[in-house]
Amino acid sequence: MIPCPISDESDMADVLPQGNKRVIDSLDYYIVENVRSARRFLSKAKVARKIDELEFVELNEHTIAGRAIEQMVEPILKGRSAGVISEAGVPGVADPGALVVEACHRKGIKVVPLVGPSSILLAMMASGLNGQSFAFNGYLPIKPQERAKALKSLERRAQVEHQSQIFIEAPYRNVKLAEQIFAVCGSESRLTIACDITSPEELILTLTVAEWRKRGLPDIAKRPTIFIIG
Repeated sequence: MIPCPISDESDMADVLPQGNKRVIDSLDYYIVENVRSARRFLSKAKVARKIDELEFVELNEHTIAGRAIEQMVEPILKGRSAGVISEAGVPGVADPGALVVEACHRKGIKVVPLVGPSSILLAMMASGLNGQSFAFNGYLPIKPQERAKALKSLERRAQVEHQSQIFIEAPYRNVKLAEQIFAVCGSESRLTIACDITSPEELILTLTVAEWRKRGLPDIAKRPTIFIIG
């Protein structure tokens, strides 16, 4: 399980420990979310083998579970090692790579996670909210009425269980989501907005909803963003 940079502007030395480099230098078979971005990452990492000599198979939201996953695992059963790479950050977390990992566990194949950047954990680390108990909720409903209901539910959990509630949105819907948080959540609830994590334009800020309303929304349109209510 090979993490890759969250931001294209990240310095490779900051996100690629030498231990990881030794592992990827030994591999010639990769299961990836996106072949193009995986090839770009490996090229920037200056892997020992030529990129054109590596074998890639895609595992993403378009992959049909079942036989396709079994075929990805077959080379590993025959003795090859495989690297799993997400499009950004760590594979297997909010990422379809979990499907092939599940298949490996069923077949007794050892799974090794390598150290690397996770936008979810980095946002949690820098939020100042409760890091002893937190939950990642993925994407919220798209319809405003259903999303408002989900936000109120997360806010209640944060208040009653003292559990930080992490969620994300497609970047082009960030502004609508943030505006709805300002509209439906209580003034004293705390909200972290973590945008473009690890890039030079990184923004991570925690304020109460009342303070956000007064301050105004930062420029998060079409930028990868993590939201946390606490």
